[in-house]
Amino acid sequence: MSHDLPLLCVPPPGPRSRAQAARLRRVECPGFGPRRKLRAEAAGAPEHAAEGDGPIVLARGAGANLWDVDDNRYVDLVAGFGAVALGHGALDAVLARQGGRLVQGLGDVYASDVKLELLERLARLHPSGAGQVLLGQSGADAVTAALKTALLATGRPGVLAFDGAYHGLSYAPLAACGFRASFREPFRAQLSPHVRFAPYPGLRGASVEAALALVEQALRTGEIGAVLCEPVLGRGGCVVPPGHFLGELCRLAHAQGALVVADEIWTGMGRAGAVSLAPEQQAPVDILCFGKALGAGLPISACVASEAVMESWTRHGEVVHTSTHAGAPLACAAALAMLDWLDAPGRLEGLRARGSEARARLRQVLAGAPGFVEVRGSGLMIGVELDGAGSAVRATRALVGRGYLALSGGLAGEVLTLTPPFDLAPALFEAFGVALRASLEAAAGSGAR
Repeated sequence: MSHDLPLLCVPPPGPRSRAQAARLRRVECPGFGPRRKLRAEAAGAPEHAAEGDGPIVLARGAGANLWDVDDNRYVDLVAGFGAVALGHGALDAVLARQGGRLVQGLGDVYASDVKLELLERLARLHPSGAGQVLLGQSGADAVTAALKTALLATGRPGVLAFDGAYHGLSYAPLAACGFRASFREPFRAQLSPHVRFAPYPGLRGASVEAALALVEQALRTGEIGAVLCEPVLGRGGCVVPPGHFLGELCRLAHAQGALVVADEIWTGMGRAGAVSLAPEQQAPVDILCFGKALGAGLPISACVASEAVMESWTRHGEVVHTSTHAGAPLACAAALAMLDWLDAPGRLEGLRARGSEARARLRQVLAGAPGFVEVRGSGLMIGVELDGAGSAVRATRALVGRGYLALSGGLAGEVLTLTPPFDLAPALFEAFGVALRASLEAAAGSGAR
């Protein structure tokens, strides 16, 4: 597997990336162009250099490296938004083998053998040890399935979500998006009006006591059927709440007859150091949502609930939640390979140790750098907070020019969010830190804001 330092043949974006980006603008939904422009303005940069997810055009990947169409080699600290957890190309043999057997089945009509095996594995991940599963293709699919399930089980349409939270952009999770109000506003007329928000502990200085007090107040109305929560706030800035928060949330919800949905799409499958954080925190959540790393790069997600909760799907006549590619054999084979990898002895302990080491290395390298605030996270879900709105957006732009791909998060674009391949070489973390420090020093020297 490739774990090489960056090698830039031309300053990115190179001429081929620029040419292909121009072609892209002619055929892609124009909603993306204005967003890039806004982010470029926040970064104080021309549109073509707005951010690491900007107009360089990717061509291939291997291990922890990506190459663009100009043959520039980058270190990938994003890994497909956390999905390509085992590195680029890690599952080629698995996919070739399953591709020679069966690529597409008939979903919920005629199950495939590989789908059945995956469902059995996922069912055991529920805190009860005997869950039942709805498969989807994206994290938003899983959250939608969870919210449907909670409504069927409780009869209550109300959803309690959290400030800073991101659960996907299809309509059910979009209504519960606390990350950015602008994502919701144009569609408000078509979204559920039964969503309330509570502060997330550690975000904007909110204490766990204050957050839980407002949660309890909302639950007492009797309208809330689902409490939707990320065990670690992901896109909102890799905010890690106190360890007892999720358990207390379950206690309060259950006292008022509501179900707790743990969105482990980002935290789960080893990313935060556990297959699922909820059992690690002894939190008796009712519904688990998995995605991203579950397919190790292929699109698959899962909503896992207890048998008692899932039984609610049988009470309302013909009600179904499915799609053409839900449970596709190719994606199921990838998910089984991911679970096999995680089941290896010492694997999770190794991920936690690797994450702790990476955060320590970054703190050491960045200490005293202009604009550096802190490094935080859980496992290999890492946030690097910088000083000032848009600071992480500007940093991602500078990092592309040094051969490192990262993304920005946080409510004001002030946190670099790192979700690298699980086996990223420690030396590459240190090299990234050196590159980030140099970028921050260069910005400070030029008077960039």
